Amino acid sequence: MSRKKSVAKNILIIYTGGTIGMVHDKKTGSLKPFNFSKISSLLPEVSNFKCKIDFVSLSPLVDSSNMKPLTWSKLALLIEKNYNNYDGFIILHGTDTMAYSSSALSFMLQNLGKPVILTGSQLPIGAIRTDARRNLVTSIEIVAGNVNVPEVCVFFNAQLFRGNRVEKFTSSKFDAFSSPNYPVLAEAGVEIVFNNEFIKKQTNEVLIVNTNLNTNVAVLKLFPGLSRHVAEAATKTKNLKALIIETYGSGNAPTDSWFLQCLKNTIDKNIAVINVSQCTGGIVEMGKYETSNALKKMRVISAHDMTLEAALTKTMFLFGQGLTATEVRVEFDKALAGELSGE
Repeated sequence: MSRKKSVAKNILIIYTGGTIGMVHDKKTGSLKPFNFSKISSLLPEVSNFKCKIDFVSLSPLVDSSNMKPLTWSKLALLIEKNYNNYDGFIILHGTDTMAYSSSALSFMLQNLGKPVILTGSQLPIGAIRTDARRNLVTSIEIVAGNVNVPEVCVFFNAQLFRGNRVEKFTSSKFDAFSSPNYPVLAEAGVEIVFNNEFIKKQTNEVLIVNTNLNTNVAVLKLFPGLSRHVAEAATKTKNLKALIIETYGSGNAPTDSWFLQCLKNTIDKNIAVINVSQCTGGIVEMGKYETSNALKKMRVISAHDMTLEAALTKTMFLFGQGLTATEVRVEFDKALAGELSGE
């Protein structure tokens, strides 16, 4: 479906930090944050939109490598505070942790009825060949248009993705993000074409913002030669609530007795063990091969076709609600914000 003629809308752009908001200082030659209140000087085409655009910057600005759950909470509360005054929100964010932030916000902003689009760039907005202009202008056009996308999204390089389905897969090209297990929500060519069947349906329920996250989560990436010392150290983290193991293929892991016993001891301590595949596409299918059958028997939790970013932030969110490991196991099979298929 092609984009129809837009109507006047109010949009709030939130700058968190990152490459997209940087320009070169003519005196020093170094990068410095851009004053978005003067955006028309760099992006005169923005004035062509029939909408009111306001800007706010987080203080202090955060490089995406320094992104923390506290910043996610600030963003969620900022959207809640301004929710009734704007028709949509655009978050300018560094690319390195954008998939984590978009996933976290998808769980924190429940009953979302307006678009929240995260975007950024590989080059600063002031660079000659920057991708920042196209990413920002198209994000504004999507929010300003008549097709409502009432969910947390990521827009990058002409594609609109569901926010908890993306991952950053390259740092050297403009198509930095991919969504291996879910179709794109829209593609921007000569026209913006929306894939309506994959976009969440409009809700009339009241927005609920839940910023409670429990960060007592560890991630253990499996690799040939993983030592017992390293694996056991991960499980002995103080106050640990969940251990996410990045397994091979469709959820496979070593069958060494010490490794399986390590996981069993962890589960027996009411710590959730969650199986996420290292593969960027596909699904965890424990029991498909012998190397994952033991995990299934000891009730390791399957992340199904979730990205690591979605699985991690979902785990933080669920334990943040005070759930037990047993209750988290039940909730992990449910799609809370479209983060997994089949629901």
